[in-house]
Amino acid sequence: MPPTKRQLAASLLVCAHIADREVIAGFLADEATQVGTNPFRQTSVGAQLQIWVGHNFEFRSSRTEALGLLCLLRTLGELPRDEPLVQEILQAGPYRAYVYHRGDGCQIVGSVLHARPGVALPVIPKRARRRCTKSTSLAQLDLFMIPMPSGGPSSGCNHRVLS
Repeated sequence: MPPTKRQLAASLLVCAHIADREVIAGFLADEATQVGTNPFRQTSVGAQLQIWVGHNFEFRSSRTEALGLLCLLRTLGELPRDEPLVQEILQAGPYRAYVYHRGDGCQIVGSVLHARPGVALPVIPKRARRRCTKSTSLAQLDLFMIPMPSGGPSSGCNHRVLS
């Protein structure tokens, strides 16, 4: 069974390697966003890399705004081309989001949110960060830290494509 919009949004929020994860997750969680038609849900890194390299060129020439695209391209470029991926497509009006995961909806590889050419991306307020309560110890939080190699997918990608 495909993951829900809420599951995808929650999984996306913890992906440090996606710079615009809060905005994209906000789009996924919005009531107006619906699961789109998806004839090719099962895909591969190589297929998506080829598709998104083409979209990157197309988006630049048509001045299409996109979030997460450069992060997705970088991450796909670091993975084996034959690695299987699952593609989720969500849409609302002139906006479409693609979320790629490893099959469980939790291990998000990357995500892209884009508008139609000439349409500005939606303004989605970033969620306020929660502060730890005084009773929460830092030692407890360290238990959940996941070490990531420096320079890899965790090294943030602060690029917004305005093409």
